[in-house]
Amino acid sequence: MGTVQYDFGGKTVLVTGGSRGIGYGIARGFAMAGADVAILAQSPGVHDSAKHLADETNASVQAVQCDITDVNAVRLALQPFDQIDVLINNAGRERITPILDEDDAVEETFRRIVDVNMMGTFYVTRYAARKMPSGSTMIFTCSIWSRTAVPEFSAYCSTKHANLGFMRSLAQELAPQGIRVNGVCPGWVRTDASMQSLSNMSMRTGRSEQDLLEEITGAQIMGGLMEPDDMAGTYLFLASDASSDIVGQAIMLDRGEVLA
Repeated sequence: MGTVQYDFGGKTVLVTGGSRGIGYGIARGFAMAGADVAILAQSPGVHDSAKHLADETNASVQAVQCDITDVNAVRLALQPFDQIDVLINNAGRERITPILDEDDAVEETFRRIVDVNMMGTFYVTRYAARKMPSGSTMIFTCSIWSRTAVPEFSAYCSTKHANLGFMRSLAQELAPQGIRVNGVCPGWVRTDASMQSLSNMSMRTGRSEQDLLEEITGAQIMGGLMEPDDMAGTYLFLASDASSDIVGQAIMLDRGEVLA
């Protein structure tokens, strides 16, 4: 995270998928900037993550355990919030879905990815938006694969393309209510999900994980693998008054892997 200082004191920030990885890095950035943070995740581990983040930052951090694919669960989970000033739509599922694989599990995986990345994002956005006042902001984690694609990740790439389109439509729909909507497209970040994808790619290609990782980072203008904490600065900027004229945009956060 950069050295620019932001003040989100008195603001409530909801981060979906905030118990680990990129989401945790984002939540940590807002907590350090003085926000009241709520991290939402399906796993019971979200409670430990919230406690750890609160202890680390001395901020107010709330755990919200919820399966975002369950619309009733989402409605109940968001009901207690009086106001949401920043919504970070970060929750997502990333798995391989090879189209020629005859295992029925591929179809189940594809459906789950669609349910989480598209329907779950829709449900959270639908009920959170009703609690967002004029001047609030909404940010989607869209991934560089919302701008491009790779083989065997058709479900993930398709849903991230959908997230990008959803973001652009909402930017126009919610601007009259004073809500700015933007997206961030991270490249490869050292998270459990990305490392699992790297492992799957290694097993299917017969190439070593190190070889694949060197190829991935070699495609970047700036080398090296990003860490979750590297994400926070861009999200803080987009949620702040410093970006008040930016709306409907998808910011590439990938060390120059995709030039857009």
